Amino acid sequence: MLAIVLAGCATAPLSSPSSPSDASPSLGHAEALARQAARLADSPHRTSLLLDCAASAQAAMREAGAPVDAGIALAGRCSDEALLAEFHRHPQGWSPGSARIAGREVEVRIEGASAMFRGALTVIPAQDVALPADWNFRQPGFGLPVVLRTARCSDDPRCALYPAEGIHQWATAWIEQDADGTLLLRIVDPARMPQARIGGRDVPLYFDALSFYALGASVSQLPRQGIYGLLGGQGIGSRAGVYLLRDYDPRKVPVVMIHGLGSNPIIWSELSGAIWADPELRDAYQVVHIVFQTNAPLLVSRLRVRAYLDRMWELLDPEGDDPARQKMVLVGHSLGGVVSRMLTVDSGRVLWDAAFTVPPEQLQGAATDVDGIRATFLLKPYPGACSLVMLASPHKGSPTASSLTGRIARVLVGRRAPEIQALRRLAETHPDAVKPELLESYRFARLNSITTLQAMQPVRRAGQSLLPAPGVRYHTIAGNLHGQGGDGVVPLESALLPGAASTLVVDYGHALYKDPEVVAQIVGILRDERQRSCDPPLPAQEVVDIAPPASAD
Repeated sequence: MLAIVLAGCATAPLSSPSSPSDASPSLGHAEALARQAARLADSPHRTSLLLDCAASAQAAMREAGAPVDAGIALAGRCSDEALLAEFHRHPQGWSPGSARIAGREVEVRIEGASAMFRGALTVIPAQDVALPADWNFRQPGFGLPVVLRTARCSDDPRCALYPAEGIHQWATAWIEQDADGTLLLRIVDPARMPQARIGGRDVPLYFDALSFYALGASVSQLPRQGIYGLLGGQGIGSRAGVYLLRDYDPRKVPVVMIHGLGSNPIIWSELSGAIWADPELRDAYQVVHIVFQTNAPLLVSRLRVRAYLDRMWELLDPEGDDPARQKMVLVGHSLGGVVSRMLTVDSGRVLWDAAFTVPPEQLQGAATDVDGIRATFLLKPYPGACSLVMLASPHKGSPTASSLTGRIARVLVGRRAPEIQALRRLAETHPDAVKPELLESYRFARLNSITTLQAMQPVRRAGQSLLPAPGVRYHTIAGNLHGQGGDGVVPLESALLPGAASTLVVDYGHALYKDPEVVAQIVGILRDERQRSCDPPLPAQEVVDIAPPASAD
């Protein structure tokens, strides 16, 4: 019954409540205050009445024989309306300690805030954040769901792991009155504190799992930068790296999400929300988003993503002994799915022999060039990456890359990846070391993400035979739109891999990450993965450490 009451009243506009309860003078007084406030336009006086209403309704719950559910519902409505008005008037400048609301002294208590917050907080009611109607990531309860925000910090190296748009966090806020009559504004993390004691009763708090992310995404330049980055623009290059959406937890398994060609991590909104909204998954996993510039050849993108992950662990777990370091789940879409697979393979000399005529130890050239080429073509599984999910991924290439559209794209897509220049210098100084069919493309640096997705590209063809290392659990999800044999971009045959732990084919286009059935499938995989460990033991890391290229804004 209490859950129904809370669901019905959460952030609902005030209307004249039912007649006062004869059993509770305090509740009757609270109802009278609510009626008076309902007749007023927004003003500090109205907010003051609502503060008194919330306090009186909570006091009524402690009276013998009082209707507790009615008291909770009224306290919630009055508190929500008071805070909505106050946060609309004064969204900025909130910190723990004394504050004034509608001329009243209030003690602000903020619990569970991000350790990376700096200074006063901006508080935005979650209901002001636009979400698609079918995004069901809100769990009604007591209190007003809000988003807390500060600018990204700069006083700690870990600040670089947070989005440039600022640090955002979910929270729930309400007004209560303590035993000595002091009005309190409590702002808490409902994931850490799912219940609050209101008027002597434990009540579940309202939890909005996605508005905090949607607010940051709404002002992000990443969608535009993702497209421009494919064409050689440097905006997304300056943003490339690993991003945390919540503070790092050393005990939670990272779910590392890798976007596709010309895309950006905002595509993972539905999947991220599904994880955050589920108490069991939220307790087991932490969401990590990768941003990378997608104009580079596949193996260069793989090298860069590996370097971004290395940097993340250097900042978060330099000793390498956190439980979170021992296991990761990779989730990739399209090109990101192929990158994910290549992070879990032991290539031996398969890729090397497809590109070069000499063994690795006989390759000549500048030491930095040789080291970089070896790191690009000799792959080992990334430590801890023992499970991966690949969506609409062209493991056997895509005919789109060879079509007229693909030929135009190959001309437009940027070829300025500095890693390619080592191949160009090798082709110029030691052409006999390069396979003849690749010599021209290496000599003129005619390599990018589109060319390396062509079905007949030699290194790509060799790479399609590489499956994740033994012990790595992998899952494929593919689209077969209207039974046409693919998702409109990637053929069905190219998106499937033998030996997969599970395979799902859906009637959907290339943007599989939006399909509720696909999201549900990944959620199910994550539930199963909670019970599994990394086996066999972690493989050795590649010995060559190549930092990602620095890009200017």
